[in-house]
Amino acid sequence: MSMGTVRMAAVAAEFGRELEEDFAIVERLVKEARAENVQLLALPEACLGGYLLSLDTEEAALDAGPPALALDGPEIRRLAALAGGMTVVAGYCEAGQDGHRYNSVVCVNGDGVLGNHRKVHQPLSEDASYASGDRFRAFDTPVGRIGMMICYDKAFPESARALALDGAQIGVCVSAWPGSRTNAAADLAEDRWKRRFDLFDRARALENQIVWVSANQSGTFGSLRFVGSAKVVDPGGDILADTGVDAGIAVAELDVTKALETARRSMGHLRDRRPDAYPAETRNPTPSGV
Repeated sequence: MSMGTVRMAAVAAEFGRELEEDFAIVERLVKEARAENVQLLALPEACLGGYLLSLDTEEAALDAGPPALALDGPEIRRLAALAGGMTVVAGYCEAGQDGHRYNSVVCVNGDGVLGNHRKVHQPLSEDASYASGDRFRAFDTPVGRIGMMICYDKAFPESARALALDGAQIGVCVSAWPGSRTNAAADLAEDRWKRRFDLFDRARALENQIVWVSANQSGTFGSLRFVGSAKVVDPGGDILADTGVDAGIAVAELDVTKALETARRSMGHLRDRRPDAYPAETRNPTPSGV
């Protein structure tokens, strides 16, 4: 799919448990993005209903968690109506038809749901609150072919690679990525978990030679202090726009098709792969020292 120039934006913002308050924030952010002619807007993980209050096992057990929303329910339809002609990506707690709750991200526009992803990789005690997803699939949108993932998913190269191999031109990762839980930096900009967040964003874009849009929670929620750092990264791993650790919107514009073609012209990382040299056993090895 060749779409040409796309104006895209990644949000760093603070969200809580109250859905009405969250929708008011979403409406404001969509309005700001529309004023800047944004075509693709990425909102953070758990922006509808807030994230977990803690990733500590005992504390997490006391947290009822965010409200679970059906993919075909009124809240997602409300999000789609707000999006209108814009393509909007937003995190929420999904009420699965199987009775499980999932940490999910949905992509919508005024026509309805374009794609949905359930977080596959769960950090620390998150599995006490959510069931896990089991796949990565790209899908077509008015702004190009998109692949979505959530937070910890991006720590695994296979996540973004699976999406790139499925034709994703733009990777959208929504997060509720906190600062370090131990030896926390007084200056969040110097936090080691923030550095990891940024490194993953740049590496996933570069190794797959795709455009990368990374949204994140900012501020605090429960015992968590989020690193913000929403950004747009080009297929060469260079940051085009970044909010820093504060709340804000990182906006960038580029010709997606041309950017991918240019990045892949000489050294095409997907084209030059050698699957025959990657034994099937590498998919599930036993790490040494574990």
